[in-house]
Amino acid sequence: EAIVSDALCLSISDWDNFETSWDFRDQPLLRPGLKGATLEASWRNWEAQSTAAIRRMQELETENNRLFIAAYGLDGELQPEVPEAQITLARAEARRDMAALLSYAVGCMMGRYSPDHPGLILANAGDTVDHYLAKVGKSTEELTFAPDDDAIIPITEDEWFEDDAASRVRDFLRATFGSETLEQNLDFLEDSLGKSLRKYFTANTGGFYADHIKTYKKRPIYWMFESPKKHFRALVYLHRYTKDTVNILLTGYLREFRHKLVHHQSELQAKIEAETATAVDRADLKKTKEAIKDVEEYERDILLPLAQQRLEIDLDDGVKVNYPKFGKALAKVTGLS
Repeated sequence: EAIVSDALCLSISDWDNFETSWDFRDQPLLRPGLKGATLEASWRNWEAQSTAAIRRMQELETENNRLFIAAYGLDGELQPEVPEAQITLARAEARRDMAALLSYAVGCMMGRYSPDHPGLILANAGDTVDHYLAKVGKSTEELTFAPDDDAIIPITEDEWFEDDAASRVRDFLRATFGSETLEQNLDFLEDSLGKSLRKYFTANTGGFYADHIKTYKKRPIYWMFESPKKHFRALVYLHRYTKDTVNILLTGYLREFRHKLVHHQSELQAKIEAETATAVDRADLKKTKEAIKDVEEYERDILLPLAQQRLEIDLDDGVKVNYPKFGKALAKVTGLS
């Protein structure tokens, strides 16, 4: 019974380290006792703990086998040893663990999680930042990392918004590990991901949204609004969606992005007319024109009509019912419907 009890504790603790557990409380890499001076040091501590848990489970299962073999008189016929490969506890893997950290970071941006309070924070329809502050028990000024006001996080290939996903991750690392080690932590994060932070968020495959869909079994809780040619993208938190969210996305983000693109186009055009443009500038101008066309068509044909509908959703209906209501405004999730 003691062996079984210890094995259960190890298994439950391991399961609760991940967001998909009902009892997920915090990100292991930020947990007291595991968190180090840098992100890499934290991951090394996590690696050591994971390895120790696997070895302990291996010992427990081997001892359990030995007791059964002795009880049934099977000595010499069966061996009690359990190969490490058969232990199902999570193993430290830098790429997966950094993706999990970024998922948690986005959750903190959305108000789903908080470095200041364990477990779920905002996960009910109509939840606001005021609800967040009440649950966390701190004022805005006291927060380690503040959630986004509207739960809309733009994702762009370049830094068009101060609060885009890549910029906010930098803020998150600065808040949790300090400014002194920011660049060192970013280097470890990007080396583990195998790509830059911005490319991880904008990648069509092997990026943030693909990982998110895989983690949540094709039932995403962060929805990717995406123009047809993918020049404009933004994440919206399902649990903070209101009938005004699409309108906020349209007026506060999409149109602002288009205005910035038009201004950038004018600057590039001026360089060409002054004969100071480089080959890079000319390629950038072509890309910018394509982006403007893509964004304008997305607004006219898809997002504006959707904003005018002011769709309401019922969280109890689930993602499978609600996601298709937004049609081509959202990124396609193969196998969702």
